[in-house]
Amino acid sequence: MRVASLYRYPVKGLSPEKLDAATLEADGYFPGDRLFALENGPSGFDPAAPVHQPKIKFLMLMRNGALAGLSTRYDEAEETLAIAQEGREVARGDLRGKSGRAAIEAFLTGFLGDEIRGPVRLLAAPEGFRFTDSKSGFVSLVNLASVAAIGQAQKAVVDPLRFRANLYIDGLASWEEAAWPGRTLAIGGARLEILKMTDRCAATGVEPGTGRRDMDLVQTLRLNFGHIDCGVYARVVRGGRVATGDAISFVD
Repeated sequence: MRVASLYRYPVKGLSPEKLDAATLEADGYFPGDRLFALENGPSGFDPAAPVHQPKIKFLMLMRNGALAGLSTRYDEAEETLAIAQEGREVARGDLRGKSGRAAIEAFLTGFLGDEIRGPVRLLAAPEGFRFTDSKSGFVSLVNLASVAAIGQAQKAVVDPLRFRANLYIDGLASWEEAAWPGRTLAIGGARLEILKMTDRCAATGVEPGTGRRDMDLVQTLRLNFGHIDCGVYARVVRGGRVATGDAISFVD
């Protein structure tokens, strides 16, 4: 087994960003992942006392598939988010300042129109918190062989990015990861304890890059495999660097 690719998603619901390597910290989240969320009307989120919120309170691909037609890039050093549509930049904002956040919020409010419940507001995760779908979503892993099996059942090529994982893994049989919860993986210099399988929602039906809702992969999973899972969540039990091509082994 090995790491085929690594991704982060700085803004919940927006573009993946491919990485060559990342340094994981014990009991931490994947670096640069889900740092921001886009509030879809008042959510009740309190940055002074952050608690996990249902994803329905934010813009997300399950309800707002058009977001996948946008290309976004977060510059971590400058804390700037740029949004492009059909190859042309349509919004840019320095997320440290009110005017920069307002530029992003105004564009998305207009872009989504009647889809939203109220004006979009960009929220930043406080230290030690992330806007993950699951309380257990510290690091997510997806087996590319399982994605291929879903594609065979769907009778179409299924882009693994539909599953928005941090680590994509190859070199194992499809659904082998279903037996991983409770086990610990060595990946590069890190150790990850597998917590549970990842159940999937209608967001997987949205085509990356276009925003078209062209498949019902939840139904495909249910009818062909008897579940709606693809991938696993893991907790970092020992920090270390992980990189594309790193071998993966069990240490328990």
